[in-house]
Amino acid sequence: MYKKIFVPVDLNQESSWKSAFPVAVKMAQENGASLAVLSVVPDFGMSIVGSFFPPDYAENVLKEAEKNLKALVDREVPADMEVSSYVRHGTIYKRIIKAADELGADLIVLASHRPETKDYLLGPNAARVVRHARQSVFVVRE
Repeated sequence: MYKKIFVPVDLNQESSWKSAFPVAVKMAQENGASLAVLSVVPDFGMSIVGSFFPPDYAENVLKEAEKNLKALVDREVPADMEVSSYVRHGTIYKRIIKAADELGADLIVLASHRPETKDYLLGPNAARVVRHARQSVFVVRE
């Protein structure tokens, strides 16, 4: 049923992958699907904030994120499974949606933290992905 399962993770938040990876791996195995894993390095927000960082800061952060994502994938995904990993920079939910489209994913598996009153059911990024993604979205509660 699914050919490419897409898993967005936050490298700084174990809860973003601890519950989602096992589900995504099992679904991939059951469907003979490949996995695509994405981590997004968020924007600074206002451009004035970025001016306080060294010129090569973004490049160094992306390289470090790639290294950390590879280590996470190597640890959490079985060696015999087809998997690719990607790091992008930008607004988290927009990058998740865009990458899922570009990679031809047909299912997004993501974790959502337990909601606080202000989140009303899903975290803000998860909610936006659910609302705007063209793919089916499987939300795993931690």
